[in-house]
Amino acid sequence: MLCQENTIHYCSWTFVVGGVLYLLRQITTHTPYGRYVDTKVPGMMVPAKAAWFFQELPSFLVPVLLFLTTESLPGIGRHLLLWTFCLHYFQRTFLYSMLTKGRPCPLHIVVYAVSFCSVNGFLQGHYMLHCSQYHSEWHKDTRLITGLLMFFTGMAINIHSDYILRNLRKPGEVSYKIPRGGMFELVSCANFFGEIVEWFGYAVATWSFPAFSFALFTFCSIGPRAYHHHRYYLEKFKDYPKSRKAVIPFLL
Repeated sequence: MLCQENTIHYCSWTFVVGGVLYLLRQITTHTPYGRYVDTKVPGMMVPAKAAWFFQELPSFLVPVLLFLTTESLPGIGRHLLLWTFCLHYFQRTFLYSMLTKGRPCPLHIVVYAVSFCSVNGFLQGHYMLHCSQYHSEWHKDTRLITGLLMFFTGMAINIHSDYILRNLRKPGEVSYKIPRGGMFELVSCANFFGEIVEWFGYAVATWSFPAFSFALFTFCSIGPRAYHHHRYYLEKFKDYPKSRKAVIPFLL
C-alpha cells in the first residue's frame, strides 16, 4: 500500500481542530458517560465492560490488520513504534475492559468512540507502516529514548491509577470516595495524567504530526473532564486535599 499523504495530513489536522473544538465544548458541558450519565434520559445503554471492549478494539485491530496485509514490512524501528502503540490498546481492550467496574455507557457514545478509534487506528498504523522514515541510527536517537521513557512511565501511572480507582469501593458500595496513593497525591485524575504523558511520549518517540495530533486530541478531550472531576471532588468532600491539581502536577 502506498503512503496516503493527503489522507494522513487531513486526518491529523482534523484531530487538531476537532480537539480544540471539543475542549471548548467541554468547558461548559459534560460528555455523558461515567459519573455524568443521566439515567433518566431515555436511550440504549451498553454495559461498561462491553462498551470499553468494543470502543477500544479498533485502535488495536486496525493497525494489526494493516501490518498483516503489508507485503514489505518496515524496519525494526517502525516495528517497535507500531507495537508500542498497539500495546496500549491491547491492555485497554483485553485487560482494562474486563476489569472495569464503571457504569453503563450510552450507545451513541460507544458508536462515536468506535468511529474515532477506527480512524485513529488507521492514521497511526498507516503512517507508521507506509509513510514514516527513520534513519538507521534512530534507535539511538534522544527523541526515541526520551519518548519511550515517557510512554512507559505514563502507561505505568495509568494502569496503577486505574487499579486504585477499581479498589476504592467494597462490593456493594456505590458512593464515591477520595482516591489516595500514587499520583493521586498530586492530581485528582492521575489516570488521565498517565494517559496524557503516554501519548505525548509516543509523539516524541515517533516525531510525527499524526502522533502529535492524537496526543493533543487526548489532552483536549480528557483535560476538561479532569477539571470537572476535580471540581466535583472539591464540592463533595470538605476534607479534599486542597494541594491537589486537576490533571497536571503543580500546574493545572
